[in-house]
Amino acid sequence: MRRSELRAILRGRDFRRLYGTRLTSQLTDGVFQVALAGYVFFSPERQTTAGKAAAAFAVTLLPYSALGPFVGVFIDRWRRRLILMWTPVVRAVLTLLVAALAAAGQDGAVFFATVLVVLGVNRFFLAALSAALPHVVRREHLVTANAFAVTSGTVVAFAGAGLGYLLRRAFGPQDEGTALILLCASALWVASALVAATLPRRLLGPHLDEAPAHTREALGNVLRGLADGARHLVRCRSAALALAAISAHRFLYGIVLIMTLLLCRNRFTADPDAGMAAFAVMLGVSGAGYFAAALITPPVVRRIGKDAWICGLLAGGGATLLVLGLPFAAAPWTAGAFLLGVVSQGVKLCVDTILQESIEDAYRGRVFAVYDMLFNATFAAAAAVAATWLPVSGVSHATLVAVAAAYMLGAVAYRGGAGRASRASAAV
Repeated sequence: MRRSELRAILRGRDFRRLYGTRLTSQLTDGVFQVALAGYVFFSPERQTTAGKAAAAFAVTLLPYSALGPFVGVFIDRWRRRLILMWTPVVRAVLTLLVAALAAAGQDGAVFFATVLVVLGVNRFFLAALSAALPHVVRREHLVTANAFAVTSGTVVAFAGAGLGYLLRRAFGPQDEGTALILLCASALWVASALVAATLPRRLLGPHLDEAPAHTREALGNVLRGLADGARHLVRCRSAALALAAISAHRFLYGIVLIMTLLLCRNRFTADPDAGMAAFAVMLGVSGAGYFAAALITPPVVRRIGKDAWICGLLAGGGATLLVLGLPFAAAPWTAGAFLLGVVSQGVKLCVDTILQESIEDAYRGRVFAVYDMLFNATFAAAAAVAATWLPVSGVSHATLVAVAAAYMLGAVAYRGGAGRASRASAAV
């Protein structure tokens, strides 16, 4: 990222306003998510169960699974400035309702449904930000502007999580403290809307030249596009196999993450705040594993190939769980979190590349839409399935052995499938 180019981007008044809207909103996302995690998982007033964990993961992931492919249809038909103004307002109002429910100690269907909407409308906000960027940045600066805005937005979201943790320490971990944190989040979302309101009315588009009736047709095209992508995947064996591998991994990884949450809350420590800190460490260590995978995967793939690396990672995931997971102790489980982070990101990098290489360009967007839905939906499904039998402590030797065995069987199945796909491709 060249400094001169970045300085030119930041000199743009409208870019700074759009960027300020992003930063304020993503800072608030971090505050809101810490408040939600603290209330559902690490509150001294209630016990964390696998069922509550499953519900929380569902409301977090379902907007990405179900809404993702359809958001663009509306972003191209609604004024993006209005989207950037009103989605934070909607989130602020609904967050007040979440705060009231938290203050009353409610964590049932109404609570999770409201949280689902708060998180769901963010898909429209983020998509509108991306669609609006070309209107405030010159074309030759788009790559740098995207990298700068998205990366710093992610950093600010982590800063928001830190702010949420400090507010939790100030207001207390009780239900009333959570409600106060949510009131702060509501105020911050209003601030985001006010920043967006400073943008010129017609600057961000779209320049509407189609009748609104075309929206129904566009939605139908999305559904048909997803179906076309799925049919093309069936015809492309290597891509279908790669997608099956990462779907299976995400399902198994989801079960392990639910276990990690329960262990941090109910086994590794009896103190809710210490449990929250332990879970944050697990996520941080896992993130370090993601970074390590990004470094080692390219040279390993050049030496042994993507299929062999996927097999090795899946088998390594199973071995990691057997060796480091079965003691159900904090230190080895933390080491296992790092290695499973390597497995998760290594598999994803290989699968992304396989899909990019093997799918025809005309189908690539639709196939990746199917991929995105499966990536999130299988994770949410794992949480729902795990909730039916995991104990509150998170300790289940049978579950851990079953997940480890499934990883190893997945490695064997992938190896056989990759060999057949390779022979079939060579025969064509």
